[in-house]
Amino acid sequence: MGKGLGDKLVLAISSRALFDLRESHRIYESEGVEAYRQYQIDHEDEILAPGDAFPLVEKLLSLNGNLGQARVEVILVSRNSADTGLRIFNSITHHGLGISRAAFVGGRSPYPYLAAFGSHLFLSTHAEDVRGALGAGFAAATILSGGP
Repeated sequence: MGKGLGDKLVLAISSRALFDLRESHRIYESEGVEAYRQYQIDHEDEILAPGDAFPLVEKLLSLNGNLGQARVEVILVSRNSADTGLRIFNSITHHGLGISRAAFVGGRSPYPYLAAFGSHLFLSTHAEDVRGALGAGFAAATILSGGP
């Protein structure tokens, strides 16, 4: 497991847990990776709606302000590629989330990057990635959708 950044809680979260990517994920599943890539690029200026774990991330990041010091860091780890990640970072900025570090791994599982970020906890909607993180010794949980 990663050593973290001193006394900070480092939470790694997938883009699909943080934002509602159902529509673009349907395109990925039905039309493939190139159609998904083009869709994200074509819509990079459209802000993503909050996903199922968004309220949790907001509350955890608000602890930093309440405590007067940075005690929580959230890292985005995504199966997206860097060229499709602009939409995600535009959405992070729009929603005022204090997330500045990310790994866009181009379709691969992001759990091998958790140690490099010093992650203590990994949250994802992708159960296979969560199992991989657990197998590598990280605390991890699958975020289940509460929506339709």
